[in-house]
Amino acid sequence: MNDNQLLRYSRHILLEEIGIEGQQRILDSHALVIGAGGLGSPVALYLGCAGVGKLTVVDHDTVDLTNLQRQIAHTLDRVGRPKVESVRLAVAALNPDVHVQAVNRRADTALLAELVAGADVVLDCSDNYATRQAVNAACVRLDKPLVSGAAIRFDGQIAVYDPRDPASPCYACVFDPREQFEETRCATMGVFAPLVGIIGTLQAAEALKLLSGAGKALTGRLLMLDGRHMSFNEVQIPRHPDCPVCGTSAH
Repeated sequence: MNDNQLLRYSRHILLEEIGIEGQQRILDSHALVIGAGGLGSPVALYLGCAGVGKLTVVDHDTVDLTNLQRQIAHTLDRVGRPKVESVRLAVAALNPDVHVQAVNRRADTALLAELVAGADVVLDCSDNYATRQAVNAACVRLDKPLVSGAAIRFDGQIAVYDPRDPASPCYACVFDPREQFEETRCATMGVFAPLVGIIGTLQAAEALKLLSGAGKALTGRLLMLDGRHMSFNEVQIPRHPDCPVCGTSAH
């Protein structure tokens, strides 16, 4: 780290759990963010501020006026532009040292296989069930930790799925891909603006803990937030041996 970096990241370096070594690990890391909307905005901004060396952000959508109620990385003058480009500009304004790779594509299986392989941590900030399952499958196959978040109306949830830990479940252990879930969208159900900020910030925190080695990750725990009453509920989630993605029969 140079003198400017020592000053910029001094508040992290002062933390015993992070220190110079942990901050250096953050600087040397590569985070993959799937989705540049309500969750992806705070995730990218906080990871960028914290000095994650490389951020790859994937999204195929453009900034819309309705996004500005909650997607804090975007601005009015960037309506109509690709969300990933908007995020790149937002991160660069905060920390030009961070290399942001903006991928203006849908996160399909082929793209995920390519991008997950090069990441140190993956953050699922997508808004649909099929993408979440595809991201999880890629992380299990390539042995990469996954920080998964979701938010709708006043309800949010976050969990860490880490295939490097033999006791850790994967996303499919909790949400079986063989079952059909009714898709819920903000466009029809609505979403409380700060809720995506809370869940996205928690995702950024978990990713930075994984990268730096600080604290204990949310692995094997599903943290749920009821924004109406601002109450958290935590559920222990076991690994399922018959899981179609990470179970013994899947390998």
